[in-house]
Amino acid sequence: MASVSARSGSRRRRGLSEINMVPFIDVMLVLLIIFMVSAPLITTGVVDLPSVGRAAQRAPKVVEVVIGSDEKLQLKVDGGDASGLTLGELPARVRSAQGGDAQVPVVISADRNVKYDQVVKVMDSLQRQGVQRVGLSVKQGG
Repeated sequence: MASVSARSGSRRRRGLSEINMVPFIDVMLVLLIIFMVSAPLITTGVVDLPSVGRAAQRAPKVVEVVIGSDEKLQLKVDGGDASGLTLGELPARVRSAQGGDAQVPVVISADRNVKYDQVVKVMDSLQRQGVQRVGLSVKQGG
């Protein structure tokens, strides 16, 4: 009797160790077909990157914020003399230099050695106070 129960136990183990792979392969083939059909239908997003170019004409009035290599701020109006100021008083001075016209562009010029964090702080400070047209000055070439 002991031999009969041993045989039935071994049959049961052999039956459990077998895995039927056919349904798994069927599912994988269906997924492959779905992905092959849907792949051409997916449109890739187009990212419009800004390009550096020359303006058609210079604005009649430009307010320029200059960030020196020592991270001190200066304000120039129409390329005139620069006056020093702090980050806290920058938005008020820029708005007064704009003369109430929000369409007067503000250009930020920074030294090459200035950390980008300082430039972002200046942009953020201006935009929080409602200065709309803020841009970065770029030097073309070497």
